[in-house]
Amino acid sequence: MGNTKLANPAPLGLMGFGMTTILLNLHNVGYFALDGIILAMGIFYGGIAQIFAGLLEYKKGNTFGLTAFTSYGSFWLTLVAILLMPKLGLTDAPNAQFLGVYLGLWGVFTLFMFFGTLKGARVLQFVFFSLTVLFALLAIGNIAGNAAIIHFAGWIG
Repeated sequence: MGNTKLANPAPLGLMGFGMTTILLNLHNVGYFALDGIILAMGIFYGGIAQIFAGLLEYKKGNTFGLTAFTSYGSFWLTLVAILLMPKLGLTDAPNAQFLGVYLGLWGVFTLFMFFGTLKGARVLQFVFFSLTVLFALLAIGNIAGNAAIIHFAGWIG
């Protein structure tokens, strides 16, 4: 029982982030309203499933996978909370500039994660670099109050 080989949790974590990001970017480009589909995906697949994948990466001894998946899982859970709490009457609507700072911090985190991929697979380098650009554009768009930049970010992401 102690020699049980664990399955690779990376596909779960990558798909959890990727599919949830695609749905949110479909909203950012203007195809769909921000609704329960995106929020549910953010909680359960982008959030909980990624955290689960990160914990399995911990069990495998993969610090990068642990850090990436648990952090981005937490990103999705906090983003959903930021968007949902005002609708529940728990807080005011988020200030766009402060939301931009929040997204900018995630961009800095993602840039550091990108540096961690430089000796690894090119596909991971592409994922983390493009994600850094996405966070930067979303941050700039929110801070500047420029919907066109946010719309463009949706196409990039």
